[in-house]
Amino acid sequence: MPVLKKDELAAKIGQEIGVSDWTQITQEQINTFAKVTDDHQFIHIDPERAARETPFGGTIAHGFLTLSMLSSLAADTTLVIDGIVMGINYGFEKVRFLTPVRAGKKIRGRFKLADAVERNPGQWMLKYDVTVEIEGEDKPALMAQWLTLQILG
Repeated sequence: MPVLKKDELAAKIGQEIGVSDWTQITQEQINTFAKVTDDHQFIHIDPERAARETPFGGTIAHGFLTLSMLSSLAADTTLVIDGIVMGINYGFEKVRFLTPVRAGKKIRGRFKLADAVERNPGQWMLKYDVTVEIEGEDKPALMAQWLTLQILG
């Protein structure tokens, strides 16, 4: 995870900050997510039916499961401001689910720093343009503008 001083942020705006390692999305993860969110639609949890009745050839991850993987994908790739005490997931400006992630496929995150603004003294809002790619696919799983807040001590 790159550590920067506050005055180095402006030079990083518009640049790709990092690309995560590939992470496999398993049927077990999909089933657990379905249980936690109470979203048991067959396209996620019934491989035989999903293979038979959908164009996906099997089950697919919930879009929100793919979105929730951003924290993990970002762990070693996004910026940390020197002196950080905590980071907060602030939300999203935009999220688009473009391609379903089939069970067993691998995804990775590509992070570009879109903006960095000091909202209050010691509170920095970072906006990332994020693309979640699917290994072997031309179209990404999702694209988002993700807001994080870093609190400095």
